[in-house]
Amino acid sequence: MGGMPEPIRVRGSVVVPDAELQWRFSRSSGPGGQHVNTSDSQVELRWDLAASAALPPVLRERALERLAGRLVEGRYVVVRASEHRSQWRNREAAAARLGALLAEATAPPPKARRATRPSRGMVERRLENKRRRSEVKRGRSGWSE
Repeated sequence: MGGMPEPIRVRGSVVVPDAELQWRFSRSSGPGGQHVNTSDSQVELRWDLAASAALPPVLRERALERLAGRLVEGRYVVVRASEHRSQWRNREAAAARLGALLAEATAPPPKARRATRPSRGMVERRLENKRRRSEVKRGRSGWSE
């Protein structure tokens, strides 16, 4: 433990500097005894995606488009973490969650699927197998023509 958290890596050499992150701390809910009532261990990490200089314009547009339903006020990405009792571990969890979210949102679009057709031999083999199975099942029923 100790030391400043390292900047959040998005992909490759793109990182979100710590200066662009806003941290808020509050009391976690749920069980935890006396400790939970006195310590602000829940972490809320807020980052202004629309105004960030950390992302190149292409990645910023892609992230804004993909995260549109998740953005607060149309520009902020907010991540909460409260699963650990320690504020420091919750900070690390929130930072990791934001990094994973941004890596997924800025990923390049998948290659378009090229339509293909099954070969004629494959189609014939499939139909022949269907005929064979049909004969086997018809033979089990005791019904005959």
